[in-house]
Amino acid sequence: MNPIWLPASLLGGLFQAWRTALQQRLRAELSVSGAGLVRYLYGLPFALVLAGTWLWLQGAHVPQLGREFLGFATLGAVTQMAGTILLIMAFGHRGFVVGTAFSKTEAMQAALVTALLLDEHLPLLAWAGIVAGVAGVLILALAGRGITARQILGSLGQPAALCGLGAGSMFACAAIAIKLATAQLSGLDLISSALVTLVVVMTIQSVLHLAWIAARDRPTLVSALRSWRTSSQVGLLSALGSACWYIGFAAAPAALVRIVGQVEVIFTVAFAHFYLRERVRWHEIAGLLLVAIGVILALLATV
Repeated sequence: MNPIWLPASLLGGLFQAWRTALQQRLRAELSVSGAGLVRYLYGLPFALVLAGTWLWLQGAHVPQLGREFLGFATLGAVTQMAGTILLIMAFGHRGFVVGTAFSKTEAMQAALVTALLLDEHLPLLAWAGIVAGVAGVLILALAGRGITARQILGSLGQPAALCGLGAGSMFACAAIAIKLATAQLSGLDLISSALVTLVVVMTIQSVLHLAWIAARDRPTLVSALRSWRTSSQVGLLSALGSACWYIGFAAAPAALVRIVGQVEVIFTVAFAHFYLRERVRWHEIAGLLLVAIGVILALLATV
C-alpha cells in the first residue's frame, strides 16, 4: 500500500467540501442539473492540465485504453454523476450539513462491497472506525433529537436521508469502479494512471450531461456559461479533489480511503458555518467528534 494514499485522502476531503459549498451557492443561479454539470464541464480542462503536466514530467505517454478500462471508467462516471445529483437534491430537503452527512455512509457501503466482491478485508480497528463514523452521521442526521430506534428509522425515511443514502451508494460504486479502471492501465506510475482515468471519466461525464441538457434543458446550459466565474472555481476544486481521490483509490483499498475521507464532514460543517452562514448546533459538534474518532481509528489500523 503506497503511503501517498493518506495525504491524498485528506486533501480530497478538503477540496470536495470546498467544492460542495460553492455548488450549494450556485443553487441560487442554477438547477440541480446545472450545479452538477459545472463540476464536469469546468473541471475537465483543469484535469487535462494536471494529467498532461504530470505525464510530461514523467516522460510517459497515454497507453492504449482497452475495453475493460473503458467499461470500468464509464461505470465510475455514471455512478458518480448519479451520486452528485442525489447529494445536491438532499441539500434542498434538509440543509447542507445533513445531506452530506447521510452520504458519508458511503464508507461503510464501500467496505462491505469490497469485502464481498474484491476480497479487501480491513483490520478490526478500521471497522471500529467505520462504526464510529456512522454513529456520528446518525447524530448529525437526527437533528438533536433523542437517539431511539424509532427516530433512527423515521429519519432514514425522510427525503434528505434517502437522497443522501442513495448518493453514498452511488459514490461507493464509483470508487470501486475507478479503482478497477486505474488497475487496467499498464506501464504507468500510480499517479499517472489515476490522472489519465480522471480525464477519461470527466470526458464521459461532460458528454453525457451535455447531451441530456441539450435535449431536455437548454436554458441550464446558458445559465452555466453565464456563471463561469463561480463555476470555474467549482471546476478547479472538482479536478483537484477528484485527482486526490483517484490517487488514493489507486494506492489503497477504496474503503480505507473513504473512511479517512470522512474528514470532509468536518470541513463541510466549517464551510457551512463560515461560508454559508448556517448555525452549527451542539449535536452537530458531537457527531463531528465521533466522525473524527472514526478517522483516527482507521489511521491507527494502518500503522
